[in-house]
Amino acid sequence: MGGVDVAPGTRQTVQLPLGVLSNHTPMALPVQVVHGRREGPVLFVSAAVHGDEIIGVEIVRRLLRQPALKQLRGTLIAVPIVNAFGFINHSRYLPDRRDLNRCFPGSGDGSFAGRLAHLFLSEVVARADLGIDLHSAAIHRTNLPQIRVSPSKPETMDLALAFGAPVVITSKLRDGSLREAAKEKGVDVLLYEAGEGLRFDEMAIRTGVAGILRIMHGLGMVARRAIAPARATSILSSKSSWLRAPEGGILRAYKGIGAMAEKGEVVGVISDPFGETDIEIEAGEPGLVIGRTNLPIVNQGDALFHIARVRKPDTAEARIGALAEQLGEAAIFDEDEII
Repeated sequence: MGGVDVAPGTRQTVQLPLGVLSNHTPMALPVQVVHGRREGPVLFVSAAVHGDEIIGVEIVRRLLRQPALKQLRGTLIAVPIVNAFGFINHSRYLPDRRDLNRCFPGSGDGSFAGRLAHLFLSEVVARADLGIDLHSAAIHRTNLPQIRVSPSKPETMDLALAFGAPVVITSKLRDGSLREAAKEKGVDVLLYEAGEGLRFDEMAIRTGVAGILRIMHGLGMVARRAIAPARATSILSSKSSWLRAPEGGILRAYKGIGAMAEKGEVVGVISDPFGETDIEIEAGEPGLVIGRTNLPIVNQGDALFHIARVRKPDTAEARIGALAEQLGEAAIFDEDEII
């Protein structure tokens, strides 16, 4: 990769040349290749495609420290920071103000965003059998840990369920997205969404690490289980929608992520600063809160609550609780607590 040979049974960080900055500083895309002694699948795990979505960076760091990788079968390609420019500047975007996840497949002689997309797609994605792309909500929002998938192969949905996230959502591919470009190359990508931009969330991080290890076991890349199978089955959803603010004001939210909302239930109230008016926010249909704003100050039209339709609403909260309890008990996380 990038002119570097990574021998079986070794790991190495490879710098993929990206270009030169205006002050003549060379830039590169750092990739760590863990090459197992025995043949097997190639899995890529990427994070910070959006530079302010930093939870995935910590997930990749912890993954690379797992003892199970010492007996790896196949190859793990880890890219903890795809968008280094956004990461350094605490920004979602690249210097040319483009969203990288709308610039795939890119071009080797196109815009800066297009060149980065092209490099990542050709050097990383094209080598893989499967990918896991790690994301979080934007700043001032938070997401319940969830897998989004649009599988072209039935076994991809099996792997999505094996991940053990509270929710698995089947969602359409977006133009210019990594998932769309990868599918054109015959590579399915599981998209993991969890937590908030520019913040760490311990449970979201644990869910991500555990899920990737379960995927690797399912692919036969690690011989023994680094973590037990998920204690509860993921909740399936194929439709979700946002409740938006009918007026601007001060939001008091009554529902958090992972809570069920009944049709017509009041999930929050928007008040004016003088307390003279209260506008109730009602759920238009029953579902599970998989995302919400963390910012009490809202303008008319702002997204407030992301609600997913689920098949078994009566057991949803119990299943989420069982998964969280299991992660809290897992021994592999003891030394990595964030206090």
